[in-house]
Amino acid sequence: MVIFRLLINLQMRVKALILFLALENFMLPCFTKQLLGVDCPGCGLQRSLLFLSKGEFVSAFLMYPAIYPMLALFTFLGVNKFFPIKYSNHITITLAVCTVGFILTNYILKFI
Repeated sequence: MVIFRLLINLQMRVKALILFLALENFMLPCFTKQLLGVDCPGCGLQRSLLFLSKGEFVSAFLMYPAIYPMLALFTFLGVNKFFPIKYSNHITITLAVCTVGFILTNYILKFI
């Protein structure tokens, strides 16, 4: 019985690993780039998340520099949902402004 459970657990982990490694095949195309021929402000986000999930932190930043402020914002929002934090509105606004600043700066630098 214990061996049977271990085998099922191992099979599930192998399937999850295969699915994780095949994520590149399921990325959504950028419709703005396909229709207009220019990058959108979100171009590179999916690939950056993939690099981040593989542990390639520098490549993730180089692909989409706004990934870290965005992760900080969403992590803070998630933590604040379960554990209310004093001055959370100010922190949220600051993180959101930083994230938008990184996104716009990156978008402008792509065209220079």
